[in-house]
Amino acid sequence: MNSNSSPLVDIYTDGACQGNPGPGGYAAILRWRDEEKEIVEGFQHTTNNRMELSAVIAGLRALKYPCRVRIHTDSQYISRAINESWLDKWQKNGWKTSQKTEVKNQDLWEELVQLMHVHKVEFIWVRGHSGHEYNELCDRLARRAAEKEARKAESR
Repeated sequence: MNSNSSPLVDIYTDGACQGNPGPGGYAAILRWRDEEKEIVEGFQHTTNNRMELSAVIAGLRALKYPCRVRIHTDSQYISRAINESWLDKWQKNGWKTSQKTEVKNQDLWEELVQLMHVHKVEFIWVRGHSGHEYNELCDRLARRAAEKEARKAESR
């Protein structure tokens, strides 16, 4: 299947964390034609950036075959890392930043790189909390997952 005949899937993502680090959650909404799928998960101890990356990865993992994908994210951490070639530079520099420090969340970035070899992925930055329907829905779902994890921790 060539890339032009591959299905085009829109994936909307968001991550949330109560404290940073703290209880967190992520949400991804996949849209293809008139179908939608929600993926939501929470974690006890995480960071906001890990949740943002995990949302993107979960969305891409859910695809059953190679697709053209538009990832819609309000994370500048992710969109700039891809669109401004930070990710390429980190890999070339042995997973070091321009300040020669270790890249945080390297395990997730490496998984994302592998998934980007399977799918043709475009990253689109959307302003958070600006009324974008799917970004707002992902935000609510991710926050709910984080709140659920926080309640679990409190009940122990």
